[in-house]
Amino acid sequence: MKRLCVFCGSSRGVHPAYAEAARLLGVALAEAEIGLVYGGAAVGLMGVLADACMEAGGTVTGVIPEALVRKEVGHAGLSDLRVVGSMHERKALMAELSDGFVALPGGIGTLEEIFEVWTWAQLSDHEKPCALLNVNGFYDGLSGFLDHVVAQGFLRPLHRDMLIVADEPGALLSALEAYRAPAAVKWIGEDEY
Repeated sequence: MKRLCVFCGSSRGVHPAYAEAARLLGVALAEAEIGLVYGGAAVGLMGVLADACMEAGGTVTGVIPEALVRKEVGHAGLSDLRVVGSMHERKALMAELSDGFVALPGGIGTLEEIFEVWTWAQLSDHEKPCALLNVNGFYDGLSGFLDHVVAQGFLRPLHRDMLIVADEPGALLSALEAYRAPAAVKWIGEDEY
């Protein structure tokens, strides 16, 4: 794995563990010589993650829409800040540049981004790993809901298992490196439920 895309909040959230996890992941990426690709902002968990990675000697690529640059949230300290025209272009470029995807805690943007790339994996558009860094139990409720989606016949267990969930950066990076995409069709047949 050469570059990892990390989706995360443009705020820090209420618990200090979220920023600490972003910092630890940034350092872990630098130490593993895995480049960081992220949303290009200087604010929130995004800024903490990028700063920690750079301070530890890592390579950071930010991808940000022009509209957010105009709102002065772009990270001016990056050596590689790519400004694009739209959120759609941002996500496409981030996906193209990355060998895997992780969501730290965040809001609806973070959720939408990780769900989109996970959907692409389910449809075999790519074979890159997708993961949640479950800081302080942040994704426990979502993980339980996804199990409910499986139980209700809307998601195959095989595809549910494609979404890696880890509690700390070291275990997360190990799981991402070990990931192998399953060979299965997306569709659930009438006889399966």
